[in-house]
Amino acid sequence: MSDHAANAELALLLEVAGTPKPGNVDRQRDLPNLRFEQFLAGAVGAREGLERAAAGEPVGEAFETAVAGMSERSGDNTQFGCLLLLVPLVRAAAAGDLSRAGVRGVRAETTVADAVRFYRAFDHVDVAVADPPEGMDELDVRRGGDAAATLRDRGLTLADVMARSEGDANAREWAEGFPRTFRAAEAILADEGPVTDRAARAFLDLLAESEDTLVRINHGESVATEIREGAREIGSLAEAEAWADELVERGINPGTTADLTAAALFVALERGVEP
Repeated sequence: MSDHAANAELALLLEVAGTPKPGNVDRQRDLPNLRFEQFLAGAVGAREGLERAAAGEPVGEAFETAVAGMSERSGDNTQFGCLLLLVPLVRAAAAGDLSRAGVRGVRAETTVADAVRFYRAFDHVDVAVADPPEGMDELDVRRGGDAAATLRDRGLTLADVMARSEGDANAREWAEGFPRTFRAAEAILADEGPVTDRAARAFLDLLAESEDTLVRINHGESVATEIREGAREIGSLAEAEAWADELVERGINPGTTADLTAAALFVALERGVEP
């Protein structure tokens, strides 16, 4: 078994165990349609795809395999966005260069076949995404595998697809070389206390830094701004407890921020943080 894949699985587990992460499932809070144990199952189910990434198999194949395994074990979409970030990070780590340059190298090597497998991953789960930009209906990710012919006709690699999805925070990480992920990882490494507490603090910092894509998709720009500003007013995990309950009650789930937290945890684990 790969140590890199093991660290990626552990990152998924530590992310969901961190608390409080306002609006998200954690070890103290479920959402109406998603439970804590489903995230544990999803992390286990994703392991085969993470192993494939560590073994150097194509990014798209590893990602689709991880998503399919996650969905089969959890029965839902628990960590789609986390896996989109983790797979290239695992590949970079396995190649011996877990850095922004190393991840850019993984991105540069993606192919049209990787893009097709990325789209096919949407056939396994329902994912909340924004409507595509004008003129890109044929590349709507919600088409899943049906978009394969368009991808091949246009010669679009997975890197090309990510570059055309700049409104999504995870796609921006891909396009920009994972800047927020690596910054959050350094914060986790510099922090003290249990890793799950560090993860929760990193989550709040990331949420305060930028509007959450999932919140914007589901609730609109004004609510996304409100949540970012709310995170900036939180001074401690104790202060975050009441806000966490409020966001769950309102159905506001900053899931993209959780994705980034999982990615940062992986980098921190690879760099020596001990749970």
